Amino acid sequence: MSKDRLPGWKDLPRGGVILEAGNAREYETGEWRTTTRPKWKPEKCIHCLFCWVYCPDAAIRVEDGKMIGIDYKYCKGCGICAKECPVKGKAIDMVPENEDAS
Repeated sequence: MSKDRLPGWKDLPRGGVILEAGNAREYETGEWRTTTRPKWKPEKCIHCLFCWVYCPDAAIRVEDGKMIGIDYKYCKGCGICAKECPVKGKAIDMVPENEDAS
């Protein structure tokens, strides 16, 4: 590309491309979450950490090998954590954004 011309659409990086693996903690996405968010039910949780493994946004908080909650600063509300939960009756439900999720 010459110095005389502005970049065109072909010069822009492709959207949705993660240039560096393992960088989800650098991007807070909670401000643009969908209309739902996960609600964790600790009394049902078996701490299998499937939610943590499958979460694309590092929103599942884990300490000493156990889930301790959901960090909504990083959660986009995709529902993968709830879908992958193997517990009968689910330890994670998706609830409307305006419902208390704590």
